[in-house]
Amino acid sequence: MSEYAVQVDDLTKTFGDFTAVDGVTFNIRRGEIFGFLGPNGAGKTTTIRMLLCLLRPTAGRATVLGYDIVRQPEEIRRRIGYMSQRFSLYEDLTVSENLNFYGRTYGVRGESLRQRKQFAVQMAGLEGRERELTRNLAGGWKQRLALGAAILHEPDMLFLDEPTAGVDPISRRTFWDLLYRLAEEETTVFVTTHYMDEAEHCQELAFIHQGHIIAHGSPEEIKVNTMRGQVLEVDCDRPDVAMVVLQEMDLFEEVALYGALIHVVAQDIGHYETRIERALADVDVHVQAMDVIAPSLEDVFISSVRNYDNTQE
Repeated sequence: MSEYAVQVDDLTKTFGDFTAVDGVTFNIRRGEIFGFLGPNGAGKTTTIRMLLCLLRPTAGRATVLGYDIVRQPEEIRRRIGYMSQRFSLYEDLTVSENLNFYGRTYGVRGESLRQRKQFAVQMAGLEGRERELTRNLAGGWKQRLALGAAILHEPDMLFLDEPTAGVDPISRRTFWDLLYRLAEEETTVFVTTHYMDEAEHCQELAFIHQGHIIAHGSPEEIKVNTMRGQVLEVDCDRPDVAMVVLQEMDLFEEVALYGALIHVVAQDIGHYETRIERALADVDVHVQAMDVIAPSLEDVFISSVRNYDNTQE
């Protein structure tokens, strides 16, 4: 058996004159959490739909759990679970009825279904609420119920497309704890997200931009190999004014706002600290703190996109 649950080679999907996915190549090891990171429209969902055998690729090839996505779709579908960002639950059914429906759809019946339903309810924290209509559940509960429904048949691999979109931070954290448990039990997890903090939890990542893979590796490898320059974090009293001044200096790879803080990226950024402080003082911006910090994944993603765009010009 191959060490890889997914192998993708030059996979491409076009819609008329538009290329949604352009020659992507990556592998996913069995039992790992693999994150596919990119903004809306980058090609994440199109890629995942090809791997789910819902879209036929225009070119390239891919295997999931050793099966070809074009020639062996039924073999793949029997062995995977899928959870979309809309959770795919029936609002007018109860918790128990939803699990019954999905269990039977996956071919789970009798005592096996009873045991798997019990597991799903416990995992979701919905004990005692089995008869409650799904529409009455808060977002975090629906999310965990949808995960339980997706793994009733104990799939070898789980595909999650933006599974935490619109869910509160505490529910998101609880959900990721569940994903770690599944990975420890050797379930391979493929998750698409645009949340940078979630991407940090993945063992492997791929950044996708305009249908192209622009970075690939563990979060730490990507930070080391992809980031151009160092990051200076500036804490000041008028960040809106400071942003304009720093951008107009035209010295830096990137100037970006992170909440109330500004990240300034350049090679040897420490050499610019005095110059930055003087430029901000000239417009009556007071700097409370200024420190060179380790880049966040968001810093690295922005840098990767800029690098890619520059090579296309």
